Amino acid sequence: MIARLLALLALAAAPAAAETVAVTNARLVTMGPDGTIERGTIVLRDGRIAAVGANVAAPADARVIDAGGRIVTPGLIAANTGLGLIAVRSVEAANDRAADMTGISAAFDAGDGLNPDSLLIPVARLGGITRAITTPAYDDSPGREMLFAGQAAAVALGGPMLVRRGVAMVLEMGDAGAERAGGARAAELVALRANLAEVRDYARRRAAYDRGETRDYSLSRADLEALVPVVEGRMPLLVSASRASDIRAILTLAREERLRIVLEGAAEGWRVADELVRANVPVLLTPVDNIPISFETLGATLDNARRLQAAGVLVAFQGNGNHRERELRYNAGNAVAVGLPWEQGLAAITINPARIFGLADRVGSLETGKDADLVIWDGDPLDTLGRPTAIFIRGEPQPMTSRQTLLRDRYMPSGGNQP
Repeated sequence: MIARLLALLALAAAPAAAETVAVTNARLVTMGPDGTIERGTIVLRDGRIAAVGANVAAPADARVIDAGGRIVTPGLIAANTGLGLIAVRSVEAANDRAADMTGISAAFDAGDGLNPDSLLIPVARLGGITRAITTPAYDDSPGREMLFAGQAAAVALGGPMLVRRGVAMVLEMGDAGAERAGGARAAELVALRANLAEVRDYARRRAAYDRGETRDYSLSRADLEALVPVVEGRMPLLVSASRASDIRAILTLAREERLRIVLEGAAEGWRVADELVRANVPVLLTPVDNIPISFETLGATLDNARRLQAAGVLVAFQGNGNHRERELRYNAGNAVAVGLPWEQGLAAITINPARIFGLADRVGSLETGKDADLVIWDGDPLDTLGRPTAIFIRGEPQPMTSRQTLLRDRYMPSGGNQP
């Protein structure tokens, strides 16, 4: 009797299998080897893409959605965001993105403390975003001079949230990093090299460390352990920098220390595009950043993304802050408006971030076997007038509402006319 009861409880707790869905008569922009299929069908079964193509038939047991020729794309991926760790900017208790705890920097894990019920998530999802790279931030309280912000995590904006921990280690250089290290860029580079040397020494002498037979390290054991994958090349270092000279310093550091680097910010990236290509360093940027707001961004230009892409740099785009991640696709549209090819604009918010953070085997394109993350649009996804009509994450249809839309509908006068 008890065994039967336990079996029933286990069955009740198990997630329901996603229904089989066939989206037909769609313009499939796959971002994969099949390119764009002008009139095709994509089949979603058990959370994965079961079939995609021009000659695919809808299974007999599938719920059929006639796209009516509309564009269907992979779900968008927001890179370098606080989604899941922050809800209300002005409420400290609603912000789990940073801590001022001394002794913990690299060990801080964005995969802990995620809140799938954050009100920011439905808003971002209605912008077509289905996955995100959630990154920790700095809390520069007095007395905290730790170099690293912590580890980024890959998350989904529907269903089980945490997808993968440790997709990157976050480090800020340039003006902010120099200030944190005592006021000079050279000081941060010296401190960083010293930290990396400690980690390598620790990795070789863990047993001696446990016996108390090593010298004292400046980093805590938790931080030392967190940085071992970085010095071994298994985890990329996500480095923020804007000035061309800072970028060159990072490339030199990466070459000498044998580190994998992802560059973030890169306002003057176009000035060192060829060097980035030779070093095989991808770039995350906000393409609408074109105003020289500081001495490290004097070379900022709307043409940055186009020049980097034309040179052969792998480029991904960021949104406009946690509360405006829905504008990610608008940023891509702005880059396209100043010369970036449309397909490359979409790639910068789908397959490119998936490649950069090691997720391309699961998401970023519409290919058989990948997770069924996709969006059906009523227009151009890179145009402000385009809107999602349906969003799927792992084959599950997502709510097409947010707190904002519910409040709009509640208080809008009957008939939809404003007073």
